[in-house]
Amino acid sequence: MTTTSKHPETISLHGGTYRRDESTTAVAVPIYQTTSYQFNSAEHAENLFGLKEFGNIYTRIGNPTTNVLEERVAALEGGVAAVCVSSGQAASAFVVQNLCSTGDNIVASTDLYGGTVNLFNNTLKSMGIEVRYADPKDPESFAKATDKKTRLYYAETLPNPSLRVFPIKEVSDIGRKLGIPLVMDNTACPVICKPIDHGAAIVMHSLTKFIGGHGTTIGGIIVDAGNFDWSIDKERQPNIWQPDASYHGAVWGDAVPVLTGANIPYIIRARVVLLRDLGSAISPTSAWQIIQGLETVTLRMKQHCENAEKVKNFLLKHKKIEKVIYSTLHEGEIGERTKKYFKGGNGALMGIEVKGGKEAGKKFIDSLKLLYHVANIGDARSLAIHPASTTHSQLSEKDLLAAGVTPGYVRLSIGIEHADDIIADIDQALNA
Repeated sequence: MTTTSKHPETISLHGGTYRRDESTTAVAVPIYQTTSYQFNSAEHAENLFGLKEFGNIYTRIGNPTTNVLEERVAALEGGVAAVCVSSGQAASAFVVQNLCSTGDNIVASTDLYGGTVNLFNNTLKSMGIEVRYADPKDPESFAKATDKKTRLYYAETLPNPSLRVFPIKEVSDIGRKLGIPLVMDNTACPVICKPIDHGAAIVMHSLTKFIGGHGTTIGGIIVDAGNFDWSIDKERQPNIWQPDASYHGAVWGDAVPVLTGANIPYIIRARVVLLRDLGSAISPTSAWQIIQGLETVTLRMKQHCENAEKVKNFLLKHKKIEKVIYSTLHEGEIGERTKKYFKGGNGALMGIEVKGGKEAGKKFIDSLKLLYHVANIGDARSLAIHPASTTHSQLSEKDLLAAGVTPGYVRLSIGIEHADDIIADIDQALNA
């Protein structure tokens, strides 16, 4: 049974085709902790390996537990199909490598997670893939940075630390005319933002964060919207339209729609080429643990966002705070994007500038008692960190400022504790 509900509360519990385990009638998703699967016959095995039909071959490529997670997150995002990988960082690499080869380029937003910038500026560069940056203040800057070798646009819905909501539709519209898909990292905004509704072709998440929600498990996912016209400019997407030597010359743009009945050559290639060859598979146990978080993500996001609003209002009046950075506090068009793209909440992430600069920020961090000082976001617990010395420390001073990281900036990820307790801890730490 596949639920027809469009409500995220229902989708996160019932999305996809899983209803029960047919052999045992168990309702809870089992952990299929296996490496491999018995083929029905020699012909069955040949068909699976030849991509004449789909099924389980080896857990590096697919697993029944992981499949439930893939189907549910795809449904939650309004996509058609998904592939899970071992981490959000692996997802960031895969979404680019799936379309890019040596000599190709992508255009990425200047507002990105520091680890993504490092991946783009160094590791992808060493592979011969160029990353060009465009300021999302001006969506047309993406078009200006584009040439014949540009394969995709890449951005984060709510990038930290700037917390400037990305112009999804504006950039997507530019890309679709040119045959360039927009890839959106929606890690910080499950439920409250659906980039596919606004034109994104691919959505990815670090499942480690809000979807997992409990700070226990690392994973990533790539979701294919299934609505991108890959044929607008076939020369633009050689990995989709040129024969693939690793699959007997298969042309994914032609073969996949025939095989699946769906417009998903991108996600099929990600699975049968990248996941097969690079092996960044999520474990079945990790997939199962993230499913437990997925079941309550809608409820948690409501509480995250409600608490964040209360903390924001408190901090705006605090004498020790120089500035509060939050999705709704930006002026002009950037501030309007929050209203345009977010529904049911404005996010759990917040930045603060503590009066006194770097040393005051570090003192604040060290004085927290309830909030955890960890390099993560999206836990049920409230978290705090000083990006300039941790998550963004690999960036140059120039890149730090471009990303919105000043010496005294502290990032908060507001959890689901009682708001009064979160505020009390922040207040005592500021007063310390």
